[in-house]
Amino acid sequence: MKRFIVSMIIGCALAWPGAVWSGETATEAIKRSIDTLIQVLSDEALKKPDRVAERHRQMEKIISERFSYEDMAKRALGAQWAKLDEQQRTEFADLFRQLLTNSYADRIEGYSGEQVHYLNERKEADYAEVRTRVSSGKADIPLDYRLLNKSGDWRIYDVVVDGISLVKNYRSQFEKIIRTSGYDDLVKKLREKSDQFVKIKADKP
Repeated sequence: MKRFIVSMIIGCALAWPGAVWSGETATEAIKRSIDTLIQVLSDEALKKPDRVAERHRQMEKIISERFSYEDMAKRALGAQWAKLDEQQRTEFADLFRQLLTNSYADRIEGYSGEQVHYLNERKEADYAEVRTRVSSGKADIPLDYRLLNKSGDWRIYDVVVDGISLVKNYRSQFEKIIRTSGYDDLVKKLREKSDQFVKIKADKP
């Protein structure tokens, strides 16, 4: 179940493309988005073999419009971010986006009726944390969303699964690579992962 929950990180906080629901709370935004994801996953027409690619494109587009990849990338890269120019920051944020969507998008389809329970919300200025619990009947997994209000739209910048921060987990991995072989090697590795995933998708029947 935990593998499914981690995969859901990238997909359970969605919104219809381009939609901004003025005045909604962070919890309302998360709940609406989870309901939207389930609708997409349950759409029988999109499950047909000839529409798999379309289904994935729709999910990836929606996901990209809910997560703040730049904020996530900045936090995941840590101190190195301040050393980058604007072009490098844009490049890294895009590579980080590809890493997340490539790693988890295909696994989201493992949804099998897990229930989401909304526990509480903490808010301070433009920041909020929504605490939830995902239940399958066999286990409960705490899943907390950290969001930033940007122009009236709640955007995710971190997710904490069972006490483990997604951003901090990546930061630990990135810092190790930078210490060992430098920032350029980190970028190279991220590009290679992206190219490898593209090749795998192209080889699928």
